[in-house]
Amino acid sequence: MKIIEKIAKKAKDANNPRPTIAFFGDSVTEGCFELEVRRSGGFNNVFDRESVYHKKVSEILGVLFPTVPLNIINAGIAGTDAAYGLSRIERDVISKKPDLTVVCFGLNDCGKEEAGLSEYVESLRGIFARLRESGSEIIFMTPNMMCENVSELIHSDFAELAETLSERQNRGVLDSYMDAARALCREEGIPVCDVYAKWKRMSELGVNVTELLSNKLNHPTREMHNLFATSLVETILQ
Repeated sequence: MKIIEKIAKKAKDANNPRPTIAFFGDSVTEGCFELEVRRSGGFNNVFDRESVYHKKVSEILGVLFPTVPLNIINAGIAGTDAAYGLSRIERDVISKKPDLTVVCFGLNDCGKEEAGLSEYVESLRGIFARLRESGSEIIFMTPNMMCENVSELIHSDFAELAETLSERQNRGVLDSYMDAARALCREEGIPVCDVYAKWKRMSELGVNVTELLSNKLNHPTREMHNLFATSLVETILQ
C-alpha cells in the first residue's frame, strides 16, 4: 500500500510530510471496553484509549520505523452506524486529510436486521467514494463477533441485551452484513482486513468468544485488540 511507502520515505528523509492514518468506526474504534452500572440507573462505557487497536498499530509501526512519527486520528463514536458515519465523514475524517482511512462499521448496523442491509451497503459505498475523492487510501476492517451466549459473568442489567445480541449473532445477521460488505469491497477494489473471519474460525474451533468480550456483549478485551492491530499491519504491509 502507498501508506507504507510514505512511512518509508519519511524514515529516509525527515523533511517528508508526517503520514496520517484515520480510524473510522463505532465504540470499538473509539476505545470502549467494560460497562459500569450507575446507582442512579443506566450505565457508563469504560474508555481506555491506550489499549485500543489503533494505538497498538501505531506502536507496531513505531517498532518498524522508529524515527517516523504518525498522526493517528480516532474518528470512532460509540453507538453509531455507517449511515451516521457518512453524514460526519467530512468533519471527522476528510478534514484531517488522512493518507489512509481504516473503516470499521457493522456491529450497530446489524441491529436493523435484514431491513437495514441495503442502507448499510449504500452508506459504505458513499464512505468509500468520499474517501477516494479526497485522496485517502482505504482499508475496510470487519469487526469482531458479538456474544454467542449470555455469560455467567455479565451484570443482570445487561442479560436481556445479551440474549438479544446472541440470538442475532447465532441467527447469522452479522454474517449477512459482513458478506455484503465483502462483496462491495470486491466490487470497489477495497482491501479487506477480515478480522471477523478470524473470530468465526475461533468459534468453530470451540473458543468461547463471548468471554473474549470485555463487556460480554460486543466490545473486545484489551488483549483481543492485538488481533485487530496485527491483522491491520499485515494488510498495510501488502
